[in-house]
Amino acid sequence: MTRELTDTILRVVERAPQWVRRDLDAKDPVARIRAEESLAAMIADALDQKADAKA
Repeated sequence: MTRELTDTILRVVERAPQWVRRDLDAKDPVARIRAEESLAAMIADALDQKADAKA
């Protein structure tokens, strides 16, 4: 993983809402899956924005 990619993902995780952070550690699988999907969407969006900025 490149340093730039790592930095982008770290910025997304730092900005993640508290409910995402809490639910990533939830025992309830539905809550955990929802948080994982939300975080994945946030990361994908950040990567898309980065790619658009380079174009």
